[in-house]
Amino acid sequence: MALVALERTTPLGPVEAWERLVDWERHGAFVPCTRLTVTTAPPVGRGTRLVARTAIGGLGVDDPMEIVEWVPPQEDRAGHCRLEKRGTWVRGWAEIHVRPDPRGSRVSWREEIRVRGVPSWGDPLLAAAGRSTFGRTVNGLLRGRR
Repeated sequence: MALVALERTTPLGPVEAWERLVDWERHGAFVPCTRLTVTTAPPVGRGTRLVARTAIGGLGVDDPMEIVEWVPPQEDRAGHCRLEKRGTWVRGWAEIHVRPDPRGSRVSWREEIRVRGVPSWGDPLLAAAGRSTFGRTVNGLLRGRR
């Protein structure tokens, strides 16, 4: 398994940072060849299911996830979200934490990824790709850009 961990500080308050990070459909704007779809009815929270589909042409892989913890932050209180990856090809979990900071808020993203068919010696490469991809995603979402 590959572990990805990154942190960012943003001038956004915790509530605004959270809202940007959990705008699930926008994640695909920062991940090449990937579209993220919420497959359950609103509101988003514990029990919400999502699918990230990465495809080139007719070949693709689905990464189905479910939100198992959902505690939105307030301006003076930290919040977190945990997703469990439950696919055939991609397994693991992801956690997003947003907490107040004197400069706005502090965001941490941790993810454990297991990809079927990738041997353990490939984990460092998978982790590096994850840091790059998730770092670009978090940066873009917090900046509000596509």
